[in-house]
Amino acid sequence: MKFIRFGDFGSEQPGIQDENGLNLDCSSFGEDWNEHFFANDGLNRLNDWLISQKENLPQVPANARIGSPIARPSKIICIGLNYLKHAQEAGMDVPTIPIVFMKSSSSLSGPFDPILIPKNSKKTDWEVELAVIIGKRAKYVSKADAMDYVLGYAVHNDVSERDFQLNHGGQWVKGKSADSFAPLGPVLVTKDQIPDPHNLRLWLKLNGKILQDSNTSDLIFDIPTIIEHLSQYMTLLPGDIISTGTPSGVGMGLNPPTYLEKGDVIELGIEGLGKARQIAMEDPEA
Repeated sequence: MKFIRFGDFGSEQPGIQDENGLNLDCSSFGEDWNEHFFANDGLNRLNDWLISQKENLPQVPANARIGSPIARPSKIICIGLNYLKHAQEAGMDVPTIPIVFMKSSSSLSGPFDPILIPKNSKKTDWEVELAVIIGKRAKYVSKADAMDYVLGYAVHNDVSERDFQLNHGGQWVKGKSADSFAPLGPVLVTKDQIPDPHNLRLWLKLNGKILQDSNTSDLIFDIPTIIEHLSQYMTLLPGDIISTGTPSGVGMGLNPPTYLEKGDVIELGIEGLGKARQIAMEDPEA
């Protein structure tokens, strides 16, 4: 299954992408793709409904905005410095336990929405990441059982304001949570469609130039390790997003460091999960 959501920001409708790449409107199912849906056997109920209804579903208009493939989750949890070369380019020690930080759920946006450069920003940066979406309540999960709690995967750009993150005191969350700083999608792909999430190419271009190009096989902490670790400290709920870290090639690590400016075009993708595209612009509320 490939989940999508479409329509104006804040009033998105649920849909799916079929095996031919067509986006189909599932609003007549009567539920959004959110915590309640996933927690109440939504995937099986939707599959049963589609048996009789799929042929009658209208196509999503070609000009419709594509939103985040899941409604606002309870948590967006991120793992820092989870690729060796990224830790090295950041000049930080390679972690021996996962580095955990949060993004505000209000930072969630669509895969083709603009990236809003915040007021007083000096160093807005990019990070292509594999996002893992939790499918059922997870607490005190063992590494051996961890993949049973995974619903699927999506492309995530962990947009980061480095000055806010590193120089404004406190935790990294300040540099991670501005509006538009968590574009997700275009699709949420269920785990049955991705045989090995630890062997996926992920890449990012800035203005047509490849800057990040790696593989999830290079993760320091794999997905089961991350889920086991997180579930010891917090309850993971259906629809929660875990962003697993970015490879080298972020703006902070370039020589000289390079950050987003108005009009910059960011393109990114992960094998089997689709491509996203964002244009940087000044926050109109700044």
